Amino acid sequence: MEFEGKSVIITGAGKGIGRATAILLAKRGAQVVGINRSRDTLETLREETGARIVTADLAKPDEARAAMREAGTCDYLINCAGTNVLETVLDLTDEGYETVIGINLRAALICAQEFALARVAAGGGGVIVNVTSIAGHRGFPQHLCYAASKAGLEGATRVMARELGPHGIRAVAVAPTITMTELAADAWSDPAKSEPMMQRHPTGRFAEPDEVARCIAMAMSDDAAMITGSVISVDGGFLAV
Repeated sequence: MEFEGKSVIITGAGKGIGRATAILLAKRGAQVVGINRSRDTLETLREETGARIVTADLAKPDEARAAMREAGTCDYLINCAGTNVLETVLDLTDEGYETVIGINLRAALICAQEFALARVAAGGGGVIVNVTSIAGHRGFPQHLCYAASKAGLEGATRVMARELGPHGIRAVAVAPTITMTELAADAWSDPAKSEPMMQRHPTGRFAEPDEVARCIAMAMSDDAAMITGSVISVDGGFLAV
């Protein structure tokens, strides 16, 4: 129960890594505030964990700000909301760009800003965890905007660490490898594409959502008090070899 008496805002809490993290942190004592676009998935999360829920389309800046203000002042923020549109350099569309960058990057920056403003007003302290991806480190086909959004969020994490550190706020990026969520299934369902990728992992497999969730919890914990501005790779050794 290491997070007993603490509260955490999780964007994208309805499914995938966000949901796994919400369930894990609730089991460890945290009061979870889940933000997601789908009300149905949030309702089931509330039934399972007792989470407070906020419905919002984070692609819309006004809704993102309103959702964070409704969530209130919490101890932690996990920016986990994400999406992808599979487009190549030659196929890039304005719609695809706006969808991916709007949710993966702009929404995360807005949520981080609102969280930080609330924490500073409360006297400081707190942790921001930005969920990024190894796609920000390697050039995967059809991941143009996704890679740009995740690499951009890692750069922003370093700025957050620098500017918010004096207020006692840490900022950490957690960069998973392919994690077996619904989003990943769309991109990696073809064995001809997934098998060569899997073989590049020393562990010989992709990650599971709960494995990423445990690493997020580690980054939030007091044991990681000297970790800020860092990117923690949860990748089964992919980036190391």
